[in-house]
Amino acid sequence: MTARQVLVVDDEVGIRELLSDILSDEGYQVRLAENAAQARDWRQQERPDLVLLDIWMPDCDGITLLKEWGNGGLLTMPVVMMSGHGTIDTAVEATRIGAFDFLEKPIALQKLLKTVNAALKHVEHQPRSDVNLLSLCKSVAISELRARLEQLDSLKVPLLLAGARGCGAELCARFLHRQNTPWLELTQPEKLATAPLEILEQYREGLIYIPEVADLGKTEQKGLQLLLAKAEKYDVRIVCATTQSLSKLVQAGQFDETLYHTLSAASLAIPALAEHREDIPDLAKAMATFLAESGEANYKEFDVAALNAMRNADWLGNMAQLKAAVKNLMLTSIDEKITLAEAQRVLGQIAEPEEPKTPAAPVLPINLDTSLREARDAFERIYFEHHIAKAGGNMSRVAEAVELERTHLYRKLKQLNIRAKQ
Repeated sequence: MTARQVLVVDDEVGIRELLSDILSDEGYQVRLAENAAQARDWRQQERPDLVLLDIWMPDCDGITLLKEWGNGGLLTMPVVMMSGHGTIDTAVEATRIGAFDFLEKPIALQKLLKTVNAALKHVEHQPRSDVNLLSLCKSVAISELRARLEQLDSLKVPLLLAGARGCGAELCARFLHRQNTPWLELTQPEKLATAPLEILEQYREGLIYIPEVADLGKTEQKGLQLLLAKAEKYDVRIVCATTQSLSKLVQAGQFDETLYHTLSAASLAIPALAEHREDIPDLAKAMATFLAESGEANYKEFDVAALNAMRNADWLGNMAQLKAAVKNLMLTSIDEKITLAEAQRVLGQIAEPEEPKTPAAPVLPINLDTSLREARDAFERIYFEHHIAKAGGNMSRVAEAVELERTHLYRKLKQLNIRAKQ
């Protein structure tokens, strides 16, 4: 088993060496930093299991560094503050910002080991961190989005999140998810039609996230309506996301109007990356750090020119596309630092996402000189392929469009040798 890594940050060499000796004897791997600058650089490249952080340092006090890590999405490990001039107010401020605990100097041996052990046990039960759009970004667009989400936080009203593909809808939903309560990303929407109340019972007091509500068939939409009607009884919050215009789907008869009005009562638009380009450098650096922490790539620093190029690039795939580009740069860049040339190399490889193609009107190559059965089979094959393409492979919509029960539909497709999603 790999030894736990502890970073000790203190400007007094005697304190650093004493803590290092004690923790090393206990089997911990200890790293030392004599000031905030060293701690900042070290944290950017690696994630320690625990940080012991002095409050009073000459270049930057510990409280300020703690805030910096918190605002930058880097407070993903427990931090124990240390001070020889500790006060109750300082301890309260540190824990409010995100510190795990507070130790007064001189630090008693048993108190030190007990606190370190408790902090490391605490982090074992915490979920793996990821890039937090709402904490990292400082732009007006994201600040306003965060403020609106905070306003909705205490109210378990259903919420509709609308935005382009890859813009971070799930991150917004997770912002509203209460710690230590159930979370469900509904990837099997058919359960809405077959067992909506079972879902509510299983995820009581939690959050149910539906990643693309526009894909629901009519029976699944009815199940969602029941879910929304009963959610308050089960103390469940329901968050739906969409990349499509639900109002247009209502006009086309593909989305229930009552359900649309229910969801629209509380709806938020998620800005695309193009609407908050100033956040891209911080997001790219944070993504690099998290990729290094997870062992997916070795950490590499971006130079300013590279970050500027990324900020000015077109990100039609939004957050998902940016993360893929950052990972590409970390894996394939030759130099220790990611330069402008490297950024331009990867940006040039990014292909623009293809626009969805409108299914072409079907050609009917039916031989009228054949038997009625063969001509009928040929027509039905073209008919069903047309509806499958029109519905983007969504078999619930196909069944509704052709007015066939789903089991009968699959039987018919098998008879016609048409492959379809099960």
